[in-house]
Amino acid sequence: MSGKSAQLTERRLALLELMYTSREGDRREGILFRQGRGWFQIAGMGHESLAVIPSLLGPNDYLFPYYRDRAMMLARGVTNLELAHNFFAKRTSSSGGRQLPSHFSCARRKVWSLPSPTGANLLPACGVAWGMQLDGSSNVVIACTGEAASRQGEFYEAVCFAVERRLPVVFVVEDNRYGISTNTDRINPFKLGVFADSIGVRMIDGRLPETVFDAAATAIERARSGDGPSILVCEVDRLCSHTSSDDHRTYRNPQEISEMMERDPIRMLAERLVESGELTWDAWESTREAIDRRVDEDYRIAALAADPDPARVMDHVWGENPEAEAPPLEGNRSWRMVDAVNSIFRQALDTDERVVMFGEDIEDPKGGVFKLTAGLSTEHPERVRNSPLAEGTIVGVGIGLASYGKRPVFEMQFVDFIGPAWNQIVTNLSTLRWRTHGEWTCPMVLYAPYGAYLPGGGPWHSQSNEAAFAHVPGLQVVVPSTPEDAAGLMWTAMHSVNPTIYLIPKHLFRQTLPVGPEVPPVPLGRARIRQEGTEVTLVAWGNAIELSLAAAEALAGEVSVEVIDLRTIVPWDRETVRESLAKTGRLVVVQEDNRSCSVGQMIVGEIVDEPASWYDLLSPPKLVSRPDVPIGYNPIHEYAALPSTDDVIAAIRATLNE
Repeated sequence: MSGKSAQLTERRLALLELMYTSREGDRREGILFRQGRGWFQIAGMGHESLAVIPSLLGPNDYLFPYYRDRAMMLARGVTNLELAHNFFAKRTSSSGGRQLPSHFSCARRKVWSLPSPTGANLLPACGVAWGMQLDGSSNVVIACTGEAASRQGEFYEAVCFAVERRLPVVFVVEDNRYGISTNTDRINPFKLGVFADSIGVRMIDGRLPETVFDAAATAIERARSGDGPSILVCEVDRLCSHTSSDDHRTYRNPQEISEMMERDPIRMLAERLVESGELTWDAWESTREAIDRRVDEDYRIAALAADPDPARVMDHVWGENPEAEAPPLEGNRSWRMVDAVNSIFRQALDTDERVVMFGEDIEDPKGGVFKLTAGLSTEHPERVRNSPLAEGTIVGVGIGLASYGKRPVFEMQFVDFIGPAWNQIVTNLSTLRWRTHGEWTCPMVLYAPYGAYLPGGGPWHSQSNEAAFAHVPGLQVVVPSTPEDAAGLMWTAMHSVNPTIYLIPKHLFRQTLPVGPEVPPVPLGRARIRQEGTEVTLVAWGNAIELSLAAAEALAGEVSVEVIDLRTIVPWDRETVRESLAKTGRLVVVQEDNRSCSVGQMIVGEIVDEPASWYDLLSPPKLVSRPDVPIGYNPIHEYAALPSTDDVIAAIRATLNE
């Protein structure tokens, strides 16, 4: 046998052993689950031949796996022992026990953390690929998913963005013909002819390692050379039930299962190696027995590892931010909020090559519908780019860029259009740090104009929905109300280690206000006392600050009102509110958002829940809020729903009389 032939045989035998190790790990987990020693299992049986793909990757290439990619993980260098820790959800697992088994992640091996919602990893994969492209590297991204997820809207958004930007990404669609119990033959877009050949779609037999290797090598080389993305549709078999909670015998007939088992990729590869004289059945039996023992020992060791510490459940919801720095905003002059934010953007782009901006219509000559980005794309054309009309793409791509090491500052044109991006926000943006025990982070700023008090906006241009974001653990939420606070909060958010939702009140955008000679830093979680008082504490933020200051001025001489601008919704400044309440004994919270499950209700609830604050209260707290109704287009509808200065005055007087 020649040296080249010997090497080829060695590689084939090593692949066979790896595939069998993956299979034995799945088998062992199935036994442990039935013994009541695990809570859940997702097996990759039948998908093992795809393990050849990582052999084509370098250490700085990224892999975005699918939950049946156990064999791929082994090929990427993740050990069976590590996978055993994941099965038992141990403290030492990749998620610290926070993710289901087969939700793979390993930052040092460039394996991005897999979330449960199918297809939700694809847009972040495009973000990483864009980061590589911006860096001028020759690295690539492999992004895997199942064929059922190819009907997800985000799958199409990811493919479109990758084609548009000619990104170095290869989408691997693992087609086992079933989405749980639903046969996908009639709904699979590749079998329906939805995709054109021009975007590099190849449908291959994923049971044959040589076929997979050749197709993947071509696609990866295409990506490395700058020729754009490819889609490999790999036909495989799911040789098991969907998960440990499923029994495929209830919806697959015995003949189908029997025929599928005849196509077992491990058995077929072993038979070919025996037929070619590269392996004997006795040697293969001996190898399998040795692997069985190693796998059994791995699970024995993992079962004894330490469990998660319940006292550490809050670890990594947020990371610890650096100390806030003063924003580079010129003081001792008048500013509009829109110009102050634009100035901060320019300073960040000029001084930090990692900063990337992306959003609908943000390039010149438009410069954003509110001119927040005017002039920036002219000065930094590669890092200030228009997005498609696809909010999921905006957020998903930003998540990938942030986890890759860039500093995305992305625009949502109106916060009212956040719906299509909600999956990425609650699935990845907010959870990435926590679900990986801090291995992956996502320091992204997502800013959006928000709020009403501008007649003619209607239901989808006037929302003030900060409570929706505040309810999601892992997000910082800020709302400025002055030019200097807008600059300070943006500068702080852009240097944070956590994702930040930055909401800019449209009504206050273009108000020209004086800014003092010194522009101080604005730490997150630090409120600002806009007016001192001794009889009533008035807490507000955003547009509601204008109402609150007007009410306090109208009552001057009648009652002394302390006005607190919260500025940061998450985290919020309990201490400043407590200290003020200890002085005044009365609390009024004013918000533009609707009442139910709102930030205002949260503040009132937490204040009355604390014994010290409860005993400080001289009267029941009051919440001035929009009722639970959308904003109508006709100004009559809008102002009928929104809080008014008179409403605030009435609430203040009520606290004095009750």
